[in-house]
Formats: sequence, C-alpha cells, structure tokens
Amino acid sequence: MPQTISISEAQEIIKNNLDYTLFSWSKQKGLSPIAVKYAKGVYLYDYDGKRYIDFSSGLMNVNIGHGDQRVTDAVVKQMQQVSYVTPACATKVRGDLGKKIAEISPGNLTKTLFTIGGAEAIENAIKMARLYTGKHKIIARYRAFHGASYGAMTAGGDPRKLASDAQQMPNVIHVEDPYCYRCPWGKEITSCSRECVSHIERVIQFEGPENIAALLMEGESGSSGCIKYPADYLQKVRALCDKYNILLIADEVMSGLGRTGNWFGIDTHGVVPDIIATAKGLTSGYLPFGALIVSDKIAAHFDDNVLWLGLTYSAHATCCAAALEVLNIYEEDNLIENAETMGKYIEAEVEKLMAKHPSIGDFRNTGLLGCIELVKNRATKEPMAPFNAKPDQMTIMNKVAAKLKELGMYTFVRWNYIFIAPPLCISKEEIDEGLSIISEALQIADEYVSR
Repeated sequence: MPQTISISEAQEIIKNNLDYTLFSWSKQKGLSPIAVKYAKGVYLYDYDGKRYIDFSSGLMNVNIGHGDQRVTDAVVKQMQQVSYVTPACATKVRGDLGKKIAEISPGNLTKTLFTIGGAEAIENAIKMARLYTGKHKIIARYRAFHGASYGAMTAGGDPRKLASDAQQMPNVIHVEDPYCYRCPWGKEITSCSRECVSHIERVIQFEGPENIAALLMEGESGSSGCIKYPADYLQKVRALCDKYNILLIADEVMSGLGRTGNWFGIDTHGVVPDIIATAKGLTSGYLPFGALIVSDKIAAHFDDNVLWLGLTYSAHATCCAAALEVLNIYEEDNLIENAETMGKYIEAEVEKLMAKHPSIGDFRNTGLLGCIELVKNRATKEPMAPFNAKPDQMTIMNKVAAKLKELGMYTFVRWNYIFIAPPLCISKEEIDEGLSIISEALQIADEYVSR
C-alpha cells in the first residue's frame, strides 16, 4: 500500500505558488519564498509562527506599515457604495483625492491623472511630455529604475532591461549618474565642478534642445543604490530645463509620499518639477494605484487639446478610497516627521556599525530610504558583488541574504547593497532589532575583506 506523504499547510501553499504561478525577476527553480500568513506593523508572520522584520517595506511601498484596518474600513465603505465606474464618470472620492494631492504637491502642480501603478505613471508622463511639447526625446539616468513596461524600462538604465534590449522604446538618451562614492569623473564632491551637470548640458546640446521633451529624474535614488545627489544637483538640473525649455519629470514612485521625510523626495532639494509620477506609498501597497501630477500650465494646455491618455482602471473608486485614507494616516500618525527622525537615528547607528564592520564601504540615506554598500576593500572600493552581477558573482551576498532571512529579516538585497527602508511607523526599538540582525549577517561579509 503506497505511503501517503503528509505536508504542512505552509509547504502546500509554497508548492501551489511554485507549481502554478511565476515569480518576478527570478529563475523559477530553487526558489524558497516566505509563506506569509499575516502582517502587522513592521512584521511579517509565516505559517510556522516565525516573525520577520520587514526592513524594506515590501518593495519600499508599505509606508504606513502592514495591516492597518483603517484602510480596510475605507475600502469596504467605498465598495458598499460603488467599487468601479468608468474614468468618464465622476465620483466624490476621486475629487476629494485629487484635491488632497494638489494640497500636498509642490508649487503649481494641481491636477492628477490616476494610473494603476508606477510604470503606468512613468509611461503616461513620457506621453504627456511629448504631447505637450511636441518634442520627442527623453533624457534619463543610467542608474535608475522607472518600471518594467517597455517604455518605463527603456527610460531606466537598470540592466534588467537588457534581456529585452532589442525592443526598447526609441528616443531615450541616458546620462551618467552623480554617484559621488564612485564618481565617473574621478572627482571628490568637495572639489568637483559638478561635471555630472555639465555632462548633461553637453548631451542636451549634442541631441538638440529643440528635440528634447523632458529630463526624467528620481526625486531621490532608490533601487539603483540610493545614490545621493549633491546638494545643488537637482537645482542645477532644473536650471538646465528652464534654460533649454525642457520639462522636468520627477519619478516619485519610490521616494514620494513621506519616504524621505518630506511629502516628495524632490521637496528635499527645494525644486518644483513640471510633472510628478508617483505610486507605491500612495496606497502603501494595500491596492495597486499610481498618479501623474502635472502643473496648472500643462493641465491648461489640454483644455482645448485632446488628452490622448487613458486607462480602464484610471481613478478606480476603491483605489482612490485607499489612497485618500493612507494620505490621512500619514498626517494623523505624524509618519513623515517620524521618517525624518528615525532616518537620522539610523544614520547615527549605522555609523557605529561602520566602525565595527570593515565590509561597509558606504551608507547613503534620506529619511527612510537608504542602503549599505558592501566592499572587499575600503581603499579600492572593490564591491562584494559588481554592478549587474552574474549569479556566480553573488556568492558572498547570497550568503549574507540567507543569513538575514534565517535571523528573521525580510529586506531587499541587490548586488552589493543591503537596503534599509522600513515602514515609516517604525520605532527606535524596532530599528535596533533590525540593525542587530544586519550586524550579525555582516560578519559573513567581513570574512571576505582584504585588510
């Protein structure tokens, strides 16, 4: 009689996921996902009762923390009235959310087109810039990620696009990054002449400013390594846009909605863009949603010109309700102020870790958007894993990532980066818990440091 093999509920859930669904950005064999049963605050809980501290807010999107039932209640209430109507209809929640976004947005950005997520916000920002200006070229940075659709992927410089390289969107030009830790011009920030800006101006001149619709910049750098802009960088970029009559699009998908200690990352730099594309923190991941926020001047252009943009689920009433409640929670719980305060605390504590762990080459952070960069040698800055590392080059970092998971941490580990971007509701005690886990895992990386 054949023996029946019994498997746990968690094993069955993982098996069904692996057998019947596909996982992003991964070879499908050898995956070992966490079977999440529920989540609360800054923690995930699996079916075996193990707790994981979420130190990257999912994918830097669960800004208010997990399991906030105020959002659930707002969504249920909206669904009891109307879940969905076409974007041609008006709803109270759509207008209320649009008004709220206008209040928190910088300068004269007053009107919003709602999208399904971040990539769609970027796609539509590019389309709108081209429609408005009548020009076609877009300038963006190499070390940036703007989304996984073809247009957004092309606009980014993230190497994940290379597998589909032959199908990129035309008329996108990339420029070098202001990566001060690894300056492309070999300069130090204290003595450089902002070659990262003059480089952009030369590209503008080479490509013809009469052809360039927009410059696309992250409000603050995210998954490409939290590259810190020099203090005056975005101000100088804004000045270039004004000089050559080019729109400035701020990608605030990751850095927007409180993540940096301001409503938007670009607020940190005292710059007002022409267009903001945002998502993630808008609903804190509770529902998929995004937004394209534009200046009143751009909005007025489409009073008498057709806005050739649209999505079936634009201004989805249920998603609008989630977003409006999330924005209220930021204010009610003082989460933006907490992001700034806890960010400074993390910076001070990571500085202590740097004295303890020679594998830490650099730590870059704004509010609660930061990452540790690991190196084999601080003097040479040889990375623990190179940019766009192949699987066999990730051996050390895979060991570090496995240790983090074993110790009860969920966070984003990429190339030689460990991201520290917890929910904005995090406390000092929870930060201490997370950094203690990271410190223990860094002992593995320390073994590979050449002294």
